[in-house]
Amino acid sequence: MMMATATAMQSTLATARTRVANRTGALQVVPPRSVLRLQRSPVQVRCTKEDGQSEQPPPVTTNPRQPPSLSQSPQSIPRPPPPPAPKVSTKFGDVFAFNGPAPERINGRLAMVGFVAAMGAEIWKGEDVFAQISNGGIPWFLGTAVVFSLASLIPLFKGVSVESKSEGLMTSDAEMWNGRFAMLGLVALAFTEYLKGGALV
Repeated sequence: MMMATATAMQSTLATARTRVANRTGALQVVPPRSVLRLQRSPVQVRCTKEDGQSEQPPPVTTNPRQPPSLSQSPQSIPRPPPPPAPKVSTKFGDVFAFNGPAPERINGRLAMVGFVAAMGAEIWKGEDVFAQISNGGIPWFLGTAVVFSLASLIPLFKGVSVESKSEGLMTSDAEMWNGRFAMLGLVALAFTEYLKGGALV
């Protein structure tokens, strides 16, 4: 029974035919493998001359599946216009939204300054992060936070995006990743010093 079913299926698949419309619109029966080999015919463009018009260039034949030939100059190949630059919202709620441009950038910039300052003070004075904060570090932290926050917010409220000022190595993505690593580094430094009970260095 299984052998008969398998033989019937093979003979059905071997004799399968597909109906395809040819150029005149009539349906034509072709084997399935030759359907994949069908290609579109080239498109021919013609211009006609009316009274009072100048002579048009000869018709150009192009195949839509073939790329432009290398003999064409780059100026003759039409290019699509560049996409319009997205508008940057200057609304307070949009700037400070969870996925907005301000929160992670400001926190990242403060973390970069904080990590470098904490490591520098630890190497210079031998104090851990908690000792630095309790020995007069709070006014320095607040002052730095206000200055960096204002410096980051003024361009954003003027409609200038961070991505528009990215060039070379100083890209907005690089700053974002550096800020993320600095936030992780500052938390790891404080946690390690807490577990150790003193300065890391």
